[in-house]
Amino acid sequence: MISQDEELPFWLRLCLVPGVGPETQRLLLAAFGLPSRLFASKRPAIAEVIGERLAEALLSHDNRQGVEQALAWAAEPDNHILTLADSGYPASLLQTADPPCLLYAKGRAELLQNPALAIVGARNASPQGEQNAAAFAQALAEAGITVVSGLALGIDAAAHRGGLKGVGSTIAVIGTGADRIYPARNAALARKIAENGLILSEFPLGMPPIAHNFPRRNRIISGLTRGVLVVEAALGSGSLITARLAGEQGREVFALPGSIHSPLSKGCHRLIRQGAKLVESAEDILEELRWPASLAKPSRKTDAQPSLTNPDEIDLLEKMGFDPIDPDTLQSRSRLTPDALFAMLTLLELDGRIARLPGGRFQRIN
Repeated sequence: MISQDEELPFWLRLCLVPGVGPETQRLLLAAFGLPSRLFASKRPAIAEVIGERLAEALLSHDNRQGVEQALAWAAEPDNHILTLADSGYPASLLQTADPPCLLYAKGRAELLQNPALAIVGARNASPQGEQNAAAFAQALAEAGITVVSGLALGIDAAAHRGGLKGVGSTIAVIGTGADRIYPARNAALARKIAENGLILSEFPLGMPPIAHNFPRRNRIISGLTRGVLVVEAALGSGSLITARLAGEQGREVFALPGSIHSPLSKGCHRLIRQGAKLVESAEDILEELRWPASLAKPSRKTDAQPSLTNPDEIDLLEKMGFDPIDPDTLQSRSRLTPDALFAMLTLLELDGRIARLPGGRFQRIN
């Protein structure tokens, strides 16, 4: 009997044939069992399952270089290639309709066995949205939940940063090969995730960022988890694809409400109207999924932000509200002179109480 290590080159040979996709791969595995048995079979038997054209592609394609490259990558510390037959393959993903035959993992592969929740949202997120994503992720990770997201800018990156602060850590499911990072602006974050969390991809090494791969990876983000939290999303956001896939996979869908005036709240509000659960804290999610409030001891405590003592600053924040606001409207509400207003706004921004938005607007951060 061939060992798992001896079987891996056959898995790679099967999965690195152009035109032989996951559905065809699973048909072949159902018919022949392990890939080594498939490649020991005669061409007519293979053609009977997938047709002459695909059988010819499977048996004639020379992908030895790709196989050797992948085996060399897997031999490096903390690199793993998991097959459908591996005990370390995530059980939650096996329960989905379209599990990838191979997973390339860099980092702590044991996180694939943890209870997990996905946090996704807008790339062009608001400062409050990013802070919400990071806070939810940290609270969940400190409860022992692994935070899963897609390493995109905005909400995804904030969720990963928050997840890294807890024992549950984080998994980044990417749309490129596991040896590539996209976007480049998240390279430093990706290195931290590889060291303390996990980078995961179904795509072969060297795969560049191709547009149609990113919606496809979303089924893995949702499939690894018990549920998906959407923090901010416009109506056309790819995060809504992840939410839809989660519903199809029998996962829970959660959404954070926002301002009725914000385009980034429209997607979340639609999800809530469609039955997603409105949440205001990480405890809401823990209760809904019947997870203990503390599956593990918190990894660290964060110091609370000092309370404001300046009554003028307190009054200005109250007059701002929580929606984005332009300086003219704020001046009208506060009746401050322009110089006094901008001096106070600068101090509040430096103190992390407000954020400056595109178009010259400001938003209070809670």
